[in-house]
Amino acid sequence: MYIATVPNRGSPPAILLRESYREGGRVKSRTLANLSSLTEKQVEGMRRALRGEPLFGPDGPIRKVRDQSHGAVDAVRQVIRKLGLEVLIDRQPSRQRDLVMALLVARITDAQSKLATTRAWKTTTLPEDLGIADATEDDLYDAMDWLFERQDAIEKKLATRHLRQQGLVLYDLSSSYFEGHQCPLAKLGYNRDGKKGKLQVNYGLLTDERGCPIAVQVYEGNASDSTTLLDQVERVRSDFGIDGFVIVGDRGMITEKQISSLRKTGGMTWVTALKSGRIRSLVHSGVLQLGLFDERNLFSVRDPKLAGERLIACKNHDLARLRAHKRQSLLDATRKELDAVQRIVARGKLVGKAAIGLRIGKVINKHKVAKHFLLDIHDSTFEYRLREDRIAEEAALDGVYVIRTSLSQESTSDEQAVRHYKKLANVERAFRSIKTIDLKVRPIHHHLENRVRAHIFLCTLAFYVEWHMREAWRPVLFSDEDQAAKNTRDPVAPATRSPGALDKVATKRSEDGAPVHSFRTLLADLATITRSTFAPVGADNEGQTFTMLTVPSPEQARALQLLEAIAV
Repeated sequence: MYIATVPNRGSPPAILLRESYREGGRVKSRTLANLSSLTEKQVEGMRRALRGEPLFGPDGPIRKVRDQSHGAVDAVRQVIRKLGLEVLIDRQPSRQRDLVMALLVARITDAQSKLATTRAWKTTTLPEDLGIADATEDDLYDAMDWLFERQDAIEKKLATRHLRQQGLVLYDLSSSYFEGHQCPLAKLGYNRDGKKGKLQVNYGLLTDERGCPIAVQVYEGNASDSTTLLDQVERVRSDFGIDGFVIVGDRGMITEKQISSLRKTGGMTWVTALKSGRIRSLVHSGVLQLGLFDERNLFSVRDPKLAGERLIACKNHDLARLRAHKRQSLLDATRKELDAVQRIVARGKLVGKAAIGLRIGKVINKHKVAKHFLLDIHDSTFEYRLREDRIAEEAALDGVYVIRTSLSQESTSDEQAVRHYKKLANVERAFRSIKTIDLKVRPIHHHLENRVRAHIFLCTLAFYVEWHMREAWRPVLFSDEDQAAKNTRDPVAPATRSPGALDKVATKRSEDGAPVHSFRTLLADLATITRSTFAPVGADNEGQTFTMLTVPSPEQARALQLLEAIAV
């Protein structure tokens, strides 16, 4: 077969597909098809195919012009659409909304600074698909400012979706360190990042009982946990329209002062825990009898000083053993160093009560066990001994914690109250994701107060998307799929994973034999789905290019299919 071009007088020539054949010893030809309607590029491709020449590769007329990562960014965009997040942020399509969407996708797939983001996302299909390929870092800053103006409205819509009357609301406060000294929010405070001397900002996160984020509020870096609680309670009541709910906070968050204020607010109940000093006073007064833990690990008690509340005493025996072991290790390490100081003093190389005391202070405070030592320091000698009574007193409370709640026994059992408190781990998990390897909220480089607030809000929205992705991907991640077991197993005993989850950890495979991923590695795997651009050799017209997507592997196809099940 061959392609013939037949002149057609004043009209364009006819392009015919013909074949040769013999008849009676003569060579003849016949027309098989009229190709005149095809483009010149299509005809040339057929000519090369008939001649047996390659269409692709180094010897072919078609060249690959570019590869762009597509799978990961498209998966995140798919989830954003499933969640209706674009409309939730702003019902009216706009360039600013597209920029915010791009920032959310980039924060999940490859969290970087705004300048680095505008460079990195050009290796993906994200800017082209959203029509923001020309965006600069200044455009992104403007989009953040635009987003911040809508924060209150967005959070109200999220609260309407996920909070309910008389339901649980989890609240906790965290901090992230700050680079620079210009932001009014940046203050020295209790640094949870271990960055001594660094300024920081605090932010309180509200979630539903599953840990799905609802709202975030940024505070100055020296704000204490408890001072932010009532602000958030009032916000849920007045801004979100939830008149009555159960606020769950840790022992440093819901203090006696805050509870006194909550009592004056109708419809409010709470779940928290007692501090260690209060637990010791309960033991000394006889309200809490530790001997009961010999028969059970959970029981309720009543304190006459806490009218309308109940206490649930718990003891985790595994935790008690760990704490006893740790305390003994710290005591042994401290004694070893004190013995070394004694030898130095005995040799006369360290003299003077003040000098000896200074050296001992560094040793005894190193492991924070000074309360367990009694010291006798002189100018040329010093002695020490362990305070066995204090050690025994502390050891008696190893693994013991007490839940405090205003929920009635009729509405919430003791076991349920403990489970409610332990759900704070969901907020802590959210903080880990926002602060560390996933969304990298820290360090904060912004200097304008509202820009810092916008940055943290953006990271919270990104976690909202990631939270739903993680839930949908439980079958292909190392996550435990049997979440219902949390409602039936012993709430005090150490958390255990289901047999299915343990199998995934041991074999690194799911039930169907597919490899199991972390969230990061699954995104990286999806990123290998590319959009490739091809063009004819020598083509100078952009319209002559065409694109092709990588065919997903079975594992990639399953991951994308799981995202289809997301619903709000």
